[in-house]
Amino acid sequence: MTTAAPTRPDRATRPARQNWRVRLRRDRSLILMTLPAVVLLLAFNYVPLFGLVTAFQEYDPLAGIWYSTWAGLDQFQRLFGDALFWNAVQNTLYLSFVQLILFFPVPIALALLLNSVLSLRIRNFIQSVVYLPHFFSWVLAITIFQQMLGGAGALNHFLRNNDIGTWDVMTNPDTFALLISAQVIWKEAGWGIIVFLAALAAVNTDLYEAAAADGAGRWRRLWHITLPGLRGVIVLMLVLRLGNALTVGFEQFLIQRNAVGYDTADVLDTFSFYYGIATGDYSYGAAAGLFKSVISLLLIWGANKLAHTFGEDGLYRR
Repeated sequence: MTTAAPTRPDRATRPARQNWRVRLRRDRSLILMTLPAVVLLLAFNYVPLFGLVTAFQEYDPLAGIWYSTWAGLDQFQRLFGDALFWNAVQNTLYLSFVQLILFFPVPIALALLLNSVLSLRIRNFIQSVVYLPHFFSWVLAITIFQQMLGGAGALNHFLRNNDIGTWDVMTNPDTFALLISAQVIWKEAGWGIIVFLAALAAVNTDLYEAAAADGAGRWRRLWHITLPGLRGVIVLMLVLRLGNALTVGFEQFLIQRNAVGYDTADVLDTFSFYYGIATGDYSYGAAAGLFKSVISLLLIWGANKLAHTFGEDGLYRR
């Protein structure tokens, strides 16, 4: 039995492609709305890329990029032979791993808990409370932690009043990873639930009703309906998180670096600042920044490939 070959759609049946002038006239309002964002993206994300050439120079601010001496890979040879740089890399990877383990599940859990609250008024109140710390600066956030956990903070005041030895968490290098993770959770976990709440709103409620009619309890509905509905978003956020693994925060570490010492608190961002910009060695700082950018690009590419392996879209599809 032979099957007829699939026929190609006749050109006359295809929708006519509109002229670019027609599309421009049709979408001009949307284009005008996005134009400021595009300008900001170009000005702060793409135009500075031309400055990466300083990583291959002995950059002199007075001479400028065009007249600075070309150094080739000399800055990278210095960088890879610097023990302080590798200490910053080690701190960055370790602190990023700790934050990934401790911080990443928290917004998911908060979103699931908020989604289970039936009263809309109570839900809105809780959302407002957990969103609020996101709008605090890191100076204010760390000040609050200092007042609670510092040497003269509320915790040590309580310990002294009860004749218990004091414990200054803010200056203890051994607990620094837990401290900065707690700060990030307190400040950013509430803001991080927005994406997951939006994903939960897209889950078909008929599935819950059908599962309840079949006798599925709350935990089984969570495991078989809610979490599968969130899986794509969770993978996407994990890919983005891994892509930013080397960006663990600049202000947060800059403020607390002197309290715990550079051996513990120096990460790639603070290394580029202290040993590049602060010392006037701009090319050295640019080389460290370029190294971080390349590794971050490889991380996000690898994480996206891993997402494809598990059948998820990730950031983009092949």
